[in-house]
Formats: sequence, C-alpha cells, structure tokens
Amino acid sequence: MTATPLGRRNGRSLLTGALCAGLVVTGTGVLAGCAGDPDAGTNGVGKLSPDKIQSRTRTAAQGASAVRLAGTVVSNGTTYTLDMRLKDEGGTGSVTSRSGTFRLLRIDDHLYLKANAEFWGHQETDDDGSVDTDAAHKLDGKYVKVPSGDPTYRRFSGFTDKDVLLDGLLTLHGTLSTDGHHDRNGTRTIRITGDKGSGGTLDVSLEGSPYPLRLVRAGNAGTLSLSAWGKDFALAEPDKGETVDYGQQLPTS
Repeated sequence: MTATPLGRRNGRSLLTGALCAGLVVTGTGVLAGCAGDPDAGTNGVGKLSPDKIQSRTRTAAQGASAVRLAGTVVSNGTTYTLDMRLKDEGGTGSVTSRSGTFRLLRIDDHLYLKANAEFWGHQETDDDGSVDTDAAHKLDGKYVKVPSGDPTYRRFSGFTDKDVLLDGLLTLHGTLSTDGHHDRNGTRTIRITGDKGSGGTLDVSLEGSPYPLRLVRAGNAGTLSLSAWGKDFALAEPDKGETVDYGQQLPTS
C-alpha cells in the first residue's frame, strides 16, 4: 500500500487553505472546491459505484504479492483470533482458538503446527481419559508436520492460503451501498456495505492501490484488519531438530 507522506498531506491542506482564503479576499465567488472534496487527491475509487469499488478492491487484493491479516474469524461455531502474514508461496503466524494459541507455517504444500505443552495437554489423553503429560511435553515448542490427508490440514491450511482466504472473506452480502468516507490509521478510505451493514462492511483505501483495509464480516462472523500489502517476508522450513512426527491424527479444535 502506498501511503501519502505526512508532509505532503499537510502541504496539500495548507495550499488548499491558502487558495480558499485568496478566493474570499479577491471576491471571485468560486468557493465550491473550498467546502472540501473528500475524493480530491485520491485514487478516484470513492467516486465509483459500490459494485465497482468492490470489484476494484478484490482485483487489487488478488494482485498483491503479500498481506498481513489480523483479527477474528468465526468458523463452524469456533472463534479464531488470527495474526497471519500471507503470500503466494505460503504463510506464517499465530492462531488462537478455544484450545489455546498455536502457530502455523506453510511453505508450498508443507504445513506445520507449533504449540506449547499446555495446548497439546488439551489433546493428549490416556485410555482412562487422563492427560498424557509425557506426550504433551514431547510436542512442546516443536513444529509438527501435518499430513496432507489429515482433517487438520484441510481445516488450517486455509488460514495460510492468501488466495483462498481473501476470496472467501472479501465478499459482502446483499445490496451494496457506500457509507461515507473514513480514516484508517491515517489512510483515507471509502466504506462499502452489504444490506446497510448486516451483510458486512469493507473499508477501501483511497490512497495508492485500492486495497481493502478493514472488514467486518456479515452475521457477527469477525472483524479483520488487512495491512502490509505487497511487503515481502521470509518463509523457511524449520530445522529437523525442531520438527516432530505426531504419529496419529491431529486434533481439529
């Protein structure tokens, strides 16, 4: 995302103020622009129809090489708190669910899950139902390679897949409309909504590429911030000493 430097924005505001003051003094009467055009100096997306804004922001997101996604997602009745960095080759970051916090790392088709003993303690039980602390401690802080046929792979790999995740998230439901101009961490945005908000809301950048910056999902299904568009980051396979074979089906909670 290309943000407008603070100095440039301040300079632009000062220049606009000076011009408006000059028009008043000279009595030209040309004051329409002095009321403040919210789309002045933007990428122009704010002047488009809601459907075109959604189309433009989806295209921008799909064309970006990387993104950081943070917030909450509700899926199948479970709330996940995410802080993920994603790109075409994979992704990495943390996920918090009812079982605790764990890390995900995917490089191409290789998916790893890393968690502490407390997390694994919720999953590991003996035949009598007691916690298998030995097994939990063996997995503590290790990268557990998830077999591609395991249900956990299918469930969690989507959190590391940029295209799959964005395609599923960046869709508003119902009739689209605009909901005014806003500001997201110093970046001007235009907000679009589905069914006046019940179908979700999306704040789209008016500076540089029209990337989506904030999403409120329909049906109270989570709120997400999207940032670091196009900023690359490193992905590397963990050392062999850091990995372990789980040896059975992984938990899906």
